This record gives sequence, structure tokens and C-alpha cells, in this order.
Amino acid sequence: MNSKNLKTRIIPHNWQLRKISDIAETGSGGTPLSTCKNFYEGGDIPWINSGEVGQYSINRTDNYITELGLKKSSAKIFPSGSILIALYGATAGRTSYLEIDASTNQAVCAIMPNKGYDAKFIKYYLDAIYMYLVGISTGSARDNLNQNVILELEIPFPNNATQQSISKVLSDLDDKIELNNKINKELESMAKTLYDYWFVQFDFPNEEGKPYKSSGGKMVYNEELKREIPEGWEVKPISEWIKNSKNGDWGKDSIIGNYNLKVNCIRGADINGLKGNDVFKAPERYILNKNYDRKLVENDIIVEISGGSPTQSTGRIAFITDNVLNRFQNPLICSNFCKALALNDDKYVYNFFYQWERLYENRVLFDWEGKTSGIKNLLFDSFISMHLEPYPKQSIVEKFYSLARSIHTVRQKNLTQNQQLAELRDWLLPMLMNGQVTVKDVEHK
Repeated sequence: MNSKNLKTRIIPHNWQLRKISDIAETGSGGTPLSTCKNFYEGGDIPWINSGEVGQYSINRTDNYITELGLKKSSAKIFPSGSILIALYGATAGRTSYLEIDASTNQAVCAIMPNKGYDAKFIKYYLDAIYMYLVGISTGSARDNLNQNVILELEIPFPNNATQQSISKVLSDLDDKIELNNKINKELESMAKTLYDYWFVQFDFPNEEGKPYKSSGGKMVYNEELKREIPEGWEVKPISEWIKNSKNGDWGKDSIIGNYNLKVNCIRGADINGLKGNDVFKAPERYILNKNYDRKLVENDIIVEISGGSPTQSTGRIAFITDNVLNRFQNPLICSNFCKALALNDDKYVYNFFYQWERLYENRVLFDWEGKTSGIKNLLFDSFISMHLEPYPKQSIVEKFYSLARSIHTVRQKNLTQNQQLAELRDWLLPMLMNGQVTVKDVEHK
């Protein structure tokens, strides 16, 4: 199914080849003039860009345009039940099932099937030939993936009932993955809120179980921070939280000489996936055996020290759990664009993580960046030695650790299950689409 030559594919008996142009309407979108505020401000029409395409389904977006923006551009509203496919950019060839009426930019093609042709079946078939779509979208300009290419694609269709049965098997797996992701977002929001109450607003439970500051807990003005902190708390540079650090290693993509220790390598691009906000596929690499001591262990904290963009600073962060380690057969290391930190006290791991996240989200790390050969580098040593933060009492930290650990244990179990579900879906996908197995075969298993 991933062959660049679709003519070699096996067509099951009684399945009929149909061009998309024969069984669906298609359309692409547009972008209202970005300098015209009236096209965007106060808009209530969802507007999806190609970077959002690739998730199983889309039922919301952060981008909206106005009725005027719609009229003054080539943007169109596509109905719920359409399939979206990215035409170019980083997500070219990726698809999503549209669950809301929405408009798109010009880098997205919408497919609206006729009666008798199941939209999700079409989506999953396009997913099965993703490598083919990538192959025809990365050549010369005439080979770019565009609406005409989509119209000419031939898809083998069984009867409608079989289409729906196949798409249901696959979408049930994706629905469970999406449910787990929704639960994980809610759990992460709970943990962040708890951290904010306890360590930013200082309303951690006092000896009576009441919120400390709101209940009149004593606050002391700190000259270094220029603000009040709870009595008995210290102020320390971030460096004093850290016991040691390990540099990363990129190694080789195959065994070469003494580069023969197989590992999975976490890059800056993998950090969102490591936190459960994206697909996590740390690539396999080969490093020197002498660098085995760089392998990651539970509670190690990964910090991106090179990379970023004009709108995204360096310094993205994640931490390692047993669940993460168990998802890979090889040892994990971080790349040479990242650094692994171990803390003096593992019970502070969640405090350190959420504290750093708060600084990152408040754009503090933009002030601690330098450039080398056009690449942004985090001035890590300077930042951790000069930036001061309140250092909470051990007793409060241990209570927070217990609560946060229970939340993250559930999150990691969900992520592990998602990986297993995705692997099952990806294994079934090509076999269902070429008739190698049937839905009855799957149900019997």
C-alpha cells in the first residue's frame, strides 16, 4: 500500500476502482489578507490551516475569520463530514476528518463524498497510501500535491456496508486514542492549577489544611525577588536544585566502527510528544559504548538547549518516567541539542518541571538566548546560575509530589495504551484496505 506505484496494488474481488473526481466534490480554501483586521477580529467562522491537519479528527481550532474575510478571499466553508488533506508544507499528505463546518487556507483540500461512499473509509485509504502521496508531493513543481492530483486518485471501494465496517474498526481505535488524549489534557490542567495555587499564589494547605496565604499565613518580603514569599522558604538560583547534567549524543544512523550501541534519541522536536502533546517517535541511533552513561533514567529532566524559532524560544522541557523508558526496547538518550538534568532531590521533580514551564510560557527564556551560526542557543549555565526562584519547604513539596505523581501515572498509562492502539491501527490499516484481512477476521481475533 505504501508503494510509489499504485498500479501494483492488489484489488480485492468485487471492489471497484473509482476516481475521487467521480465520487466526491473537492475544494481548497484561501487566506484573507492578514493586514486587514476586519477579516479576523471578532470572527466566528473556524479557519483551519494545513499545520492542523494530521490529527484523526478536527472539532475545534484557535483560528477564526469574519464573514467579510470569507467574502473577500477564496476561503470557503466546508461541511462537517468532509475529509481534509494537506497539500503542501510539513503535513503534506496527512488527513483529518472534519467534525465541524469550517473554512481552510489554500494549502488544504476538502473532499466531500457522494452518497454511498464513506468519508472515513476514504480518509483511511489516503492514510494507507501516505508514502505515495509524500512521493508525489516532494518532486518538481509539476508534481506538487494539488487538487487535480487528488481528483485523479483511484480508490478501490467495496460496498457501502463494508466501507462502514472497515472505517468503524479503525475509527474505534482512533476514538479511544482521542478520549485518552482528552483525559490527559484535563489531568495536566489539574496538575498545573494545583501547582499555581500552591507555589505561585502560595495557597498550599497549612497545618489545618486551609489555604496558607488566604488564611493569613505569614509572608516575608524578599529583597532579591522584590516580592513576598512564605515565611521559612528560601530563595535559590535554579542551579542549586540541580545535582548534575548529562550532555546528549546524536551518534550515527547505522553501525559504523565503535558506534554500535543502539539507542533511541530524544530531540527537541520530540519533547512535545514526550509530554503527550504529539506523536513521540524518538529515532534509533548508534552511539559509542563509552557514552552509555548518558542513558536516561527515571526523573531525569530533558531541556532543549539549541533550536527554537523567532516565535518559540529554546528551553522546552520534559521529564522521564518508568513508563516512558518501558515504551522502548533500547536505552534512551537525548540528542546533542538537548541536556539531561538530575536533581538533588527527586521529590522536587514536579516543582522544577512546572516552575520551568511557567518561565517558558511567560517568555522569560527569550532573554537568555544567544546565536551561533544562525542557530539559537539557550545560555543555560548563565540562566540557571543567575535566575532566582523561591525554594519551597520539603514538607509541602512532598505533598505536591504525591498528588502530581498519581496524576502523571495515569497520564503515562494512557500514553502507553495510545501507543499500543496506534500500532494496532497502523498494522490493520493496509491489510483491511487490500482485503488481506476482513472485519470478520478482526472480530474473531
